[in-house]
Amino acid sequence: MHRHTEEDLDKIRIANSPEAIRQQLEEGPKHSNLGDFVLGAIDGAITTFAVVAGAVGADLGAGIVVVLGSANLLADGFSMGVGVFLGQRAEHQQADALRESASRHIDLYPEGAKDAVRQIFIARGFEGEALEFAVATVISNRDTWLHEIMHELHNVSDEHKSAGKAGLVTFLAFLLVGTIPLLVYFAAVATDGDIPSPFLWASILTGIAFFLVGAVKSTFVTTKWWYEGLETLAVGGVAAALAYGVGVLLRGLVDSV
Repeated sequence: MHRHTEEDLDKIRIANSPEAIRQQLEEGPKHSNLGDFVLGAIDGAITTFAVVAGAVGADLGAGIVVVLGSANLLADGFSMGVGVFLGQRAEHQQADALRESASRHIDLYPEGAKDAVRQIFIARGFEGEALEFAVATVISNRDTWLHEIMHELHNVSDEHKSAGKAGLVTFLAFLLVGTIPLLVYFAAVATDGDIPSPFLWASILTGIAFFLVGAVKSTFVTTKWWYEGLETLAVGGVAAALAYGVGVLLRGLVDSV
């Protein structure tokens, strides 16, 4: 059971004061790009480290690891960023189409649209005079009427998160965290291989990156930071192990070329 201090209660009172609520309503909903960052960061680290692990498993040199890893980093990161952008834009286009359809429904068949609002409030437990008053209030304002139909029937928000920003955040997170598995190999190439056990160091750095990404994610959710960190680390470790195993199994193909 959580124990709340007087300071916690003061913060809750301030956050729920009429002034604070009015300001939130004026500013509108805030869209977070945390999911885009986490997605890009984890995928960047996993896919790049998987390439490194596969190349090392196949006993390829540091230079080849850098080439393959860099190519994957840029191509896959760009592909993922564009994919997120196109996916978000497709959702926005679908929402706009649904809104246009709902708006046309209100114009052409207002009784049906009114009954839809009535069914929404019945599902919420309204009945009798309270039900009729709620329905009459909602349909007295076209924007509110449309909002109820969009939000409750189609589960579509009136506000859209920027598709461009989502794609950019994903791409940058992919590059930022995805570079970590390659850092030691860049150094190894620069020093003509004068770095012992580069794969071990790359594994340690990537493991730390996985854990930190999970820990950062925990600050926005209710799960413990160490649990999120270990979970993300475990997912990355499994992917790396699979890639390394494939590299070992196919090492003979490299030797035969």
